[in-house]
Amino acid sequence: MSGAGAPDFFYREAQRLGYLARSAFKLLQIQKQYKLIKPGSSVLDLGCAPGAWLQVACQSLGPLKNGGSVVGIDIKKVKVPSLHCDARVQTVSADVMNMPKKQVRALSPQQKGFSVILSDMCPSVSGIPIKDAALSAELGMQALDLAVGQVSSAHPAEDIHREEGQLDGSDSGPADGGVLQQGGHLVIKLLESEDVQEFSKICKPLFRKASWLRPKATRSSSREIYLICQGLKYSR
Repeated sequence: MSGAGAPDFFYREAQRLGYLARSAFKLLQIQKQYKLIKPGSSVLDLGCAPGAWLQVACQSLGPLKNGGSVVGIDIKKVKVPSLHCDARVQTVSADVMNMPKKQVRALSPQQKGFSVILSDMCPSVSGIPIKDAALSAELGMQALDLAVGQVSSAHPAEDIHREEGQLDGSDSGPADGGVLQQGGHLVIKLLESEDVQEFSKICKPLFRKASWLRPKATRSSSREIYLICQGLKYSR
Protein backbone atom coordinates (compact mmCIF):
# COMPACT_ATOMS: atom_id res chain seq x y z
CA MET A 1 0.00 0.00 0.00
CA SER A 2 1.07 3.60 -0.51
CA GLY A 3 -0.13 7.14 -0.01
CA ALA A 4 -2.59 7.97 2.73
CA GLY A 5 -3.40 4.34 3.48
CA ALA A 6 0.17 3.26 4.16
CA PRO A 7 0.58 4.74 7.64
CA ASP A 8 -2.55 3.02 8.92
CA PHE A 9 -1.57 -0.27 7.35
CA PHE A 10 1.96 -0.37 8.78
CA TYR A 11 0.78 0.90 12.15
CA ARG A 12 -1.75 -1.92 12.37
CA GLU A 13 0.79 -4.47 11.18
CA ALA A 14 3.30 -3.32 13.80
CA GLN A 15 0.71 -3.79 16.52
CA ARG A 16 -0.36 -7.17 15.16
CA LEU A 17 3.20 -8.51 14.99
CA GLY A 18 4.41 -7.04 18.27
CA TYR A 19 6.76 -4.38 16.92
CA LEU A 20 7.11 -1.17 18.91
CA ALA A 21 6.81 1.10 15.87
CA ARG A 22 5.99 1.07 12.18
CA SER A 23 9.67 1.86 11.52
CA ALA A 24 10.35 -1.86 12.00
CA PHE A 25 9.14 -2.41 8.45
CA LYS A 26 11.75 -0.02 7.09
CA LEU A 27 14.58 -2.15 8.47
CA LEU A 28 12.76 -5.34 7.49
CA GLN A 29 12.75 -4.13 3.88
CA ILE A 30 16.40 -3.05 4.06
CA GLN A 31 17.31 -6.44 5.48
CA LYS A 32 15.29 -8.30 2.84
CA GLN A 33 16.91 -6.40 -0.03
CA TYR A 34 20.47 -6.10 1.21
CA LYS A 35 20.89 -8.83 3.87
CA LEU A 36 23.23 -6.67 5.92
CA ILE A 37 22.71 -8.51 9.22
CA LYS A 38 23.80 -12.15 9.26
CA PRO A 39 24.23 -14.81 11.96
CA GLY A 40 27.09 -13.68 14.19
CA SER A 41 26.87 -10.01 13.18
CA SER A 42 27.65 -7.31 15.73
CA VAL A 43 25.12 -4.51 15.27
CA LEU A 44 25.20 -0.93 16.55
CA ASP A 45 21.83 0.90 16.45
CA LEU A 46 22.21 4.68 16.77
CA GLY A 47 19.07 6.48 17.91
CA CYS A 48 17.45 3.20 18.90
CA ALA A 49 14.29 4.56 20.59
CA PRO A 50 11.66 3.22 20.82
CA GLY A 51 13.33 -0.11 20.01
CA ALA A 52 11.69 -1.42 16.84
CA TRP A 53 15.01 -1.67 14.99
CA LEU A 54 16.49 -3.54 17.96
CA GLN A 55 13.72 -6.09 17.49
CA VAL A 56 14.35 -6.53 13.77
CA ALA A 57 18.13 -6.60 14.21
CA CYS A 58 17.91 -9.34 16.83
CA GLN A 59 15.49 -11.35 14.69
CA SER A 60 17.90 -11.03 11.76
CA LEU A 61 20.66 -12.69 13.79
CA GLY A 62 18.64 -15.88 13.81
CA PRO A 63 18.47 -18.33 16.75
CA LEU A 64 20.40 -17.55 19.92
CA LYS A 65 22.86 -20.35 19.15
CA ASN A 66 24.02 -18.41 16.08
CA GLY A 67 25.60 -15.77 18.29
CA GLY A 68 25.92 -12.11 17.41
CA SER A 69 25.03 -8.99 19.38
CA VAL A 70 22.97 -5.82 19.16
CA VAL A 71 23.82 -2.60 21.00
CA GLY A 72 21.37 0.29 20.95
CA ILE A 73 22.33 3.81 21.98
CA ASP A 74 19.92 6.68 22.48
CA ILE A 75 19.69 9.87 24.51
CA LYS A 76 16.42 8.49 25.85
CA LYS A 77 16.48 5.53 28.19
CA VAL A 78 15.29 2.52 26.19
CA LYS A 79 14.44 -0.83 27.68
CA VAL A 80 15.24 -3.94 25.69
CA PRO A 81 11.91 -4.94 24.10
CA SER A 82 10.39 -8.09 25.56
CA LEU A 83 9.22 -9.34 22.14
CA HIS A 84 11.58 -10.36 19.33
CA CYS A 85 14.67 -9.69 21.49
CA ASP A 86 16.88 -11.93 23.63
CA ALA A 87 20.03 -11.76 25.75
CA ARG A 88 22.09 -10.60 22.77
CA VAL A 89 20.49 -7.14 22.93
CA GLN A 90 21.61 -4.36 25.25
CA THR A 91 20.85 -0.64 25.38
CA VAL A 92 22.88 2.33 26.54
CA SER A 93 21.46 5.72 27.51
CA ALA A 94 23.93 8.30 26.22
CA ASP A 95 24.53 10.96 23.59
CA VAL A 96 26.58 8.87 21.19
CA MET A 97 27.85 11.97 19.43
CA ASN A 98 29.61 13.04 22.61
CA MET A 99 31.08 9.60 23.27
CA PRO A 100 34.71 8.96 22.32
CA LYS A 101 35.04 6.34 19.59
CA LYS A 102 37.10 4.23 21.99
CA GLN A 103 34.14 4.13 24.39
CA VAL A 104 31.73 3.10 21.64
CA ARG A 105 34.15 0.46 20.37
CA ALA A 106 34.36 -0.94 23.91
CA LEU A 107 30.69 -1.90 23.61
CA SER A 108 31.44 -4.25 20.71
CA PRO A 109 32.41 -7.94 21.10
CA GLN A 110 36.08 -8.21 22.03
CA GLN A 111 36.22 -4.45 21.42
CA LYS A 112 36.86 -5.16 17.75
CA GLY A 113 34.18 -2.84 16.38
CA PHE A 114 30.83 -3.55 14.76
CA SER A 115 30.03 -5.32 11.51
CA VAL A 116 26.81 -3.33 10.97
CA ILE A 117 25.97 0.23 12.04
CA LEU A 118 22.42 1.51 11.71
CA SER A 119 21.65 5.20 12.12
CA ASP A 120 17.95 6.01 12.27
CA MET A 121 18.68 9.27 14.06
CA CYS A 122 16.63 12.32 13.17
CA PRO A 123 16.59 15.90 14.43
CA SER A 124 13.66 17.53 16.18
CA VAL A 125 11.65 18.68 13.18
CA SER A 126 11.13 22.45 13.06
CA GLY A 127 8.94 22.47 9.97
CA ILE A 128 11.49 24.59 8.11
CA PRO A 129 12.70 22.28 5.30
CA ILE A 130 16.15 23.83 4.80
CA LYS A 131 16.89 23.86 8.52
CA ASP A 132 15.64 20.32 9.08
CA ALA A 133 17.66 19.01 6.13
CA ALA A 134 20.81 20.70 7.43
CA LEU A 135 20.35 19.20 10.90
CA SER A 136 19.70 15.79 9.39
CA ALA A 137 22.86 16.08 7.29
CA GLU A 138 24.85 16.99 10.39
CA LEU A 139 23.62 13.88 12.21
CA GLY A 140 24.39 11.83 9.12
CA MET A 141 27.93 13.18 8.94
CA GLN A 142 28.46 12.46 12.63
CA ALA A 143 27.27 8.88 12.14
CA LEU A 144 29.60 8.51 9.17
CA ASP A 145 32.50 9.91 11.18
CA LEU A 146 31.79 7.48 14.01
CA ALA A 147 31.68 4.58 11.57
CA VAL A 148 34.69 5.26 9.36
CA GLY A 149 36.60 8.11 10.99
CA GLN A 150 38.22 11.11 9.28
CA VAL A 151 34.92 12.82 8.44
CA SER A 152 34.43 16.01 10.45
CA SER A 153 30.87 16.97 11.40
CA ALA A 154 31.42 20.56 12.51
CA HIS A 155 30.35 22.06 9.17
CA PRO A 156 28.68 19.32 7.15
CA ALA A 157 28.21 21.11 3.83
CA GLU A 158 31.79 22.42 3.70
CA ASP A 159 33.34 19.23 4.98
CA ILE A 160 31.51 17.08 2.45
CA HIS A 161 33.30 18.86 -0.38
CA ARG A 162 36.66 18.91 1.40
CA GLU A 163 36.53 15.25 2.41
CA GLU A 164 35.43 14.24 -1.07
CA GLY A 165 38.73 15.50 -2.42
CA GLN A 166 40.74 13.85 0.33
CA LEU A 167 39.10 10.44 0.19
CA ASP A 168 38.38 9.86 -3.49
CA GLY A 169 40.87 7.29 -4.71
CA SER A 170 42.77 7.16 -1.45
CA ASP A 171 44.52 3.93 -0.52
CA SER A 172 44.86 4.77 3.15
CA GLY A 173 42.46 3.92 5.96
CA PRO A 174 40.62 6.32 8.28
CA ALA A 175 42.97 8.55 10.20
CA ASP A 176 41.15 8.38 13.51
CA GLY A 177 39.82 4.83 13.41
CA GLY A 178 36.05 4.47 13.10
CA VAL A 179 34.16 1.70 14.85
CA LEU A 180 32.92 -0.10 11.72
CA GLN A 181 34.86 -3.23 10.82
CA GLN A 182 36.44 -3.74 7.43
CA GLY A 183 33.81 -5.26 5.16
CA GLY A 184 31.09 -3.86 7.41
CA HIS A 185 27.85 -2.13 6.42
CA LEU A 186 26.39 1.28 7.30
CA VAL A 187 22.83 2.61 7.03
CA ILE A 188 22.17 6.34 7.45
CA LYS A 189 18.80 8.07 7.45
CA LEU A 190 18.70 11.54 5.89
CA LEU A 191 16.13 14.08 4.77
CA GLU A 192 16.12 14.67 1.04
CA SER A 193 17.79 17.89 -0.03
CA GLU A 194 20.24 19.18 -2.63
CA ASP A 195 23.18 18.14 -0.45
CA VAL A 196 22.33 14.50 0.27
CA GLN A 197 23.87 13.23 -2.96
CA GLU A 198 27.20 14.48 -1.67
CA PHE A 199 27.06 11.66 0.87
CA SER A 200 27.28 9.21 -2.01
CA LYS A 201 30.38 10.95 -3.29
CA ILE A 202 32.04 10.49 0.09
CA CYS A 203 30.88 6.92 0.66
CA LYS A 204 31.43 5.40 -2.78
CA PRO A 205 35.27 5.46 -2.49
CA LEU A 206 35.03 4.01 1.03
CA PHE A 207 32.52 1.23 0.43
CA ARG A 208 32.10 -1.48 -2.16
CA LYS A 209 28.64 -0.14 -2.93
CA ALA A 210 26.48 2.82 -1.86
CA SER A 211 22.83 3.13 -2.85
CA TRP A 212 19.65 4.94 -1.85
CA LEU A 213 16.36 3.49 -0.66
CA ARG A 214 13.02 4.98 0.29
CA PRO A 215 11.30 2.16 2.19
CA LYS A 216 7.65 1.44 1.47
CA ALA A 217 6.78 2.04 5.14
CA THR A 218 7.91 5.67 4.88
CA ARG A 219 5.00 8.06 5.28
CA SER A 220 3.98 9.75 2.04
CA SER A 221 4.53 13.18 3.62
CA SER A 222 8.05 12.33 4.81
CA ARG A 223 11.30 13.28 3.06
CA GLU A 224 13.22 10.44 4.70
CA ILE A 225 15.64 8.47 2.57
CA TYR A 226 18.25 5.90 3.55
CA LEU A 227 21.82 5.59 2.32
CA ILE A 228 22.84 1.92 2.27
CA CYS A 229 26.63 1.48 2.33
CA GLN A 230 27.92 -2.05 1.84
CA GLY A 231 31.40 -3.44 2.39
CA LEU A 232 33.76 -0.95 4.04
CA LYS A 233 37.05 -1.12 2.16
CA TYR A 234 39.28 0.30 4.88
CA SER A 235 39.45 -0.26 8.63
CA ARG A 236 41.97 0.40 11.39
